[in-house]
Amino acid sequence: MPFAQIHILEGRTEAQKKAVIEKVTQALVEALDAPVANVRVWIQEVPKENWGIAGVSAKELGR
Repeated sequence: MPFAQIHILEGRTEAQKKAVIEKVTQALVEALDAPVANVRVWIQEVPKENWGIAGVSAKELGR
């Protein structure tokens, strides 16, 4: 069973996350010849203050 774990900064819309799930699922089906029913995708949203870029939080950078 293919399992994809995606980490993204918080703030994406439900439609954007739905699109990620659909596209990642399709990519795994095509690349691994896996049945679509067996593919799992987990999106984990990370708070901006918990994501560091070059020593500064994404929140401080205005991301």
